[in-house]
Amino acid sequence: MICHELGFTGEVARKGVPVPIQVGKRWAVERPHSWMNGYGKLRRCTDRNGAVVGSCLYLAAALVTLRMVIRHATTRYRWDGRPTTRRLK
Repeated sequence: MICHELGFTGEVARKGVPVPIQVGKRWAVERPHSWMNGYGKLRRCTDRNGAVVGSCLYLAAALVTLRMVIRHATTRYRWDGRPTTRRLK
């Protein structure tokens, strides 16, 4: 194996024992994938027409992007009289 040739050995971590290398932040693509999983129509898609499935995917991606832009804008751009409640979840 390549790992053995390079001098790496694998060990399975034991429960309750801290590991020397902690897992960092999630990969940048994992979070948007989990957001896309929140749309039930995409999970239960029974359409045979590829155009319908593609349009549902594009709509979900647009909604995810819009929510992210709104969320960043609410924390970045502040002015007096601006509502502080989140109406779009």
